[in-house]
Amino acid sequence: MGLSIQGKLYKKFETKAISATFRKREFVMEFADNPMYPQFVTFQLIQDKADLLEPFQEGQMLSVEFDLRGREWTSPQGEVKYFNSLDAWRIAPVQEQMPTQGQPPVGTMPPPPLPPEGAIDGSSLQDDDLPF
Repeated sequence: MGLSIQGKLYKKFETKAISATFRKREFVMEFADNPMYPQFVTFQLIQDKADLLEPFQEGQMLSVEFDLRGREWTSPQGEVKYFNSLDAWRIAPVQEQMPTQGQPPVGTMPPPPLPPEGAIDGSSLQDDDLPF
């Protein structure tokens, strides 16, 4: 299942060799649907994906694509536990949206169009004078 999120790279950790043939690197993303309550989420990069984080700096806005993984584990005492992981597989910088020439910036309303010359604009109408 592929998911994605955009946020700020909050913390990146060094790559760890878990065994002779397995390595992983963790990093934390800060994102906030509500800026008053930011969320800090840990992702992991495994094997050859561990190098994907190299070109990025803490504080940079990123887009992360990842898979949600879960597994069950039974301890030697017979206790069952469940673990989740977020396995990142693509990281890209978030590009700032710049307005194109002649278009207003995102979030602004353009002025209403002017009525054609000679059109009724309603300013000279009486209360009982309707334009239709």
